[in-house]
Amino acid sequence: MERPGGLAAVGGTSVVRLARLADARSAQVWVKLEGANPTGSYKDRMALSMIEAAEADGRLRPGQLVVEASVGSTGSALAFVCAVKGYPLRIVSSSAAAEEKIRTMRAFGAEVELVPSPHGMTPDLIPTMLGRARDIVAETGAFLVDQFHNVDMVTGYERLGEELLDQLDGRLPVAAFCSYVGTAGCFLGTSRALRKEHPELLRVVVEPVESAVLSGGPAGSHNIEGGGVGHEPPLLTAADYDEVVTVSEADAFAMARAAARTEGILSGPSTGANLVAALRLAERLGPGRRVVTVQVDSGLKYLSGRLFTP
Repeated sequence: MERPGGLAAVGGTSVVRLARLADARSAQVWVKLEGANPTGSYKDRMALSMIEAAEADGRLRPGQLVVEASVGSTGSALAFVCAVKGYPLRIVSSSAAAEEKIRTMRAFGAEVELVPSPHGMTPDLIPTMLGRARDIVAETGAFLVDQFHNVDMVTGYERLGEELLDQLDGRLPVAAFCSYVGTAGCFLGTSRALRKEHPELLRVVVEPVESAVLSGGPAGSHNIEGGGVGHEPPLLTAADYDEVVTVSEADAFAMARAAARTEGILSGPSTGANLVAALRLAERLGPGRRVVTVQVDSGLKYLSGRLFTP
């Protein structure tokens, strides 16, 4: 299908092997560079998939207002997609989001409403944002994207897994895939595609130590945007993953900085969490195998925050 404008550039990102962070006695670690998508995030895949599916089945009418609650990258991606397709967009976001993400939404023409959250990602933040988004829908008759419950996002990420299968030769097995989870769309879509070719794939979800709900811990506050929202993702079941790895906010931030300075992979804290988890798995699994993860987004989204502050 021929897509207009910048939509044609979604997907088709490169995958690279870590050269310096991974130990020679460990499995190889490969990273899909999703920061190369038009808005600098893998969320472009899900935003496009959700909007196109809603268009196809009539849930979204031409010119209808679109509404979503997003801490950042989904909002940026929806703003991009809606701008090209001609839909007005209102995003309920938060002060917990990186300023670059908010500015990106507005640059594409979205109207953005911010919910204060001085302590970062807190357990009540997403429910508060969702409540406000639903109020707007009730007032306006808008289409609510509802990313946490929208199965069309998973379809958008299946192509990411298919790309990995095309890009990685079969000489070494893909032994494990790990991904930081918020909606869990990337984890579900990618792992399902990879398992078709690698049925023994170890599927590992990543979450913050500070809000380790999937591990049976309490919800808490942290600053690894994009996940650890304080509740289990509605579309993720226990049958969808094999284990959980927890990563501290401090380790995620440190790894994001290290990846930039040693591998040239400039990214945010959620990618840092992915890399911490991938390197732990690689050490455990040993040589002769591959561990795959994703660069969630570009570090250009975080330059005004404390991630890269000297």
